[in-house]
Amino acid sequence: MDNLGQPVAYLVLPDDAPVYDAGEQVGHVAQVLADEGADIFHGLVIELTGIPRRYRFADPSQLAGIFERGVVLSVPPDQLHDPSEDAVAARAVGDDPIREGLRRAVGWIRR
Repeated sequence: MDNLGQPVAYLVLPDDAPVYDAGEQVGHVAQVLADEGADIFHGLVIELTGIPRRYRFADPSQLAGIFERGVVLSVPPDQLHDPSEDAVAARAVGDDPIREGLRRAVGWIRR
């Protein structure tokens, strides 16, 4: 695992930050879920590495830390929630093919 830098608030975490478990990258942040106005962090939608694309929802209790250059999970990826189990995460992931295409395009450009 690379040096992830200092701990940071969810407010500055980029959507494409790598996500690690046990020192290995298991995916990247697809979306930070929060109500910034009320300063309430809801969790992260994580796109796990592999084909087909799999999204999982990590609530704050499933995160060991948020750092400048990545996120560390406190549980194995297979214990993360399916986004459909959480109303906010389900809306964020959705089934909109246009939105998914835009998300992929932005991820490709950022890389």
